[in-house]
Amino acid sequence: MLAAVMDYFRSCWGPRSPAGHRVRGSDVAGRQDGLLWYKDAGQLVTGEFSMAVVQANNLLEDQSQVESGALSMAEPGPQGTFIGVYDGHGGPETARFINDHMFHHLRRFATEHKCMSTDVIRKAFQATEEGFLSLVSKQWSLKPQIAAVGSCCLVGVICSGTLYVANLGDSRAVLGRFVKSTGEVVATQLSSEHNACYEEVRQELQASHPDDPQIVVLKHNVWRVKGLIQISRSIGDVYLKRPEYNREPLHSKFRLRETFKRPILSSEPAIAVHQIQPNDHFVIFASDGLWEHLSNQEAVDLVQNNPRNGIARRLVKVAMQEAAKKREMRYSDLKKIDRGVRRHFHDDITVIVVFLDSNAISKANWSRGPSVSLRGGGVTLPANSLAPFSAPTVLSSTY
Repeated sequence: MLAAVMDYFRSCWGPRSPAGHRVRGSDVAGRQDGLLWYKDAGQLVTGEFSMAVVQANNLLEDQSQVESGALSMAEPGPQGTFIGVYDGHGGPETARFINDHMFHHLRRFATEHKCMSTDVIRKAFQATEEGFLSLVSKQWSLKPQIAAVGSCCLVGVICSGTLYVANLGDSRAVLGRFVKSTGEVVATQLSSEHNACYEEVRQELQASHPDDPQIVVLKHNVWRVKGLIQISRSIGDVYLKRPEYNREPLHSKFRLRETFKRPILSSEPAIAVHQIQPNDHFVIFASDGLWEHLSNQEAVDLVQNNPRNGIARRLVKVAMQEAAKKREMRYSDLKKIDRGVRRHFHDDITVIVVFLDSNAISKANWSRGPSVSLRGGGVTLPANSLAPFSAPTVLSSTY
């Protein structure tokens, strides 16, 4: 009886996550150290996790979340874990919108379907895309540049012993799998990427637009869709999906000379379904800011050979050290560069490492576990801040 009363008081006065949900733990909302935000360790219904975000842009364009517990609104309903990494471009609005709506849509469709499935995930992506399009249509006359804002979208769902990985763009999910015959933990990429640097993506675009010889253009030694953007799938980027938004008053650098009849970019996610095995140790979910500096196997080796506590922060640090090395500068000097200017040295980097506990996963199907609702942080600014970049300042940090 006493335990029940204490649980009640904790639920009333315990700390809230940024998503507004009550959760337990003294550092439940993570910690901020200069431009680095981190949550070194936490417990999900499916195992442990570690999470870190470092900001490089003036406004943090990477958004991220971890949700664990009920995956539908039904009672009883499936329990599991949701991971989201949203790498925005052109501004933070789309990534923020996904952070606010994707998980809600997933729970709604899981409730309707009474299960988790690829169809549920696909519908959640579609509803999020349609919601952002509606927002653009409302704001277009006063804020036309919102039509040129978009986001990559990487989602992982662990439910009933299955890992679903859905992706738009070039964020990446990499599995660390133990190979008994060699004693090694080997990297296996679970996500499909949609970046025009890959030949298969260029072929897909050319097959979808056979009448457009300029659908992909090599510009400054980088392949870009219509010479504008590297990714071929996203949420947002409405100016390349709806011709009515590719006109004045949109800035001229985003406008195409000719109109288009079919969407140039797609919002259809590539979804992989993986049955979790006992030798599957962990999954690294990260924006391309990490993968620009580390290979899949290098990242997996770092996770395997270091303590779990703080491992996401360690991955971010190693990526930044590599970025500093490429510019022939010291890591300690890179850390002193403020947001905005920092973007010239590396991108926003988001890393979420989820450890797969087979015992917890088997118990989590329909039984309650620790409930978590957490969002990756950054330098605190008003939600709709579009303030111009200010002069750089010297940062003090310990990471």
